Amino acid sequence: MADLDALRTRWTRALEGARGPGGGPDPVPYADNLLARWQEPQRHYHTLTHLTAVLDHVDVLEKHADDPDVVRLAAWFHDAVYLPDRSENEERSARLAERALAEAGVPEAKAAEVARLVRLTVTHDPAEDDRDGQVLCDADLAILAAPPSAYAVYTAAVREEYHFVPSDAFRAGRAAILGQLLDLPRLFRTPHGRAEWEATARYNLAAELEMLSTAADPAS
Repeated sequence: MADLDALRTRWTRALEGARGPGGGPDPVPYADNLLARWQEPQRHYHTLTHLTAVLDHVDVLEKHADDPDVVRLAAWFHDAVYLPDRSENEERSARLAERALAEAGVPEAKAAEVARLVRLTVTHDPAEDDRDGQVLCDADLAILAAPPSAYAVYTAAVREEYHFVPSDAFRAGRAAILGQLLDLPRLFRTPHGRAEWEATARYNLAAELEMLSTAADPAS
């Protein structure tokens, strides 16, 4: 169960770090709005557990970021709008970040950077010199390097979010995504991600792809 008070504290620290000495309105109502979004009933993977995990991974990767507090705010917003049957979730989340952070007293340039980072999670393909983008993308994809039991829980939760998709169509779509990921020269861009997560993530992805292929062709 997520610790809501601890998450509010983490939000407050990140927001205050990003907006600097000028201050602004009370951070807690913004935290509560986001926490409510992350607890919506259509979510099974994109939940407070995922948010907490991404924030934890940003903490691990902090030294690789140029502005860790901006990355943390982007983690809060990156799936703040999430409807499994819609394709514009990242864009709507980015626009929410722009509006909310401006109101919360974050300087325009930093609010724009948060929104840019949120939009980057569409492709998870940060530029070679985009240190903040690399940290956010690695933190978001770190679940791919989870131990097998945790990875199985993750894949089951993803399937539950897409319960309205027929099994054959889901297997085909999921297999295509896994194949695209495995074709990337690197899943992770930070030195830590490459050293600590890359090999395990590739093993998990390949194992899931094999399982999907077997399920699609039971006679094989």
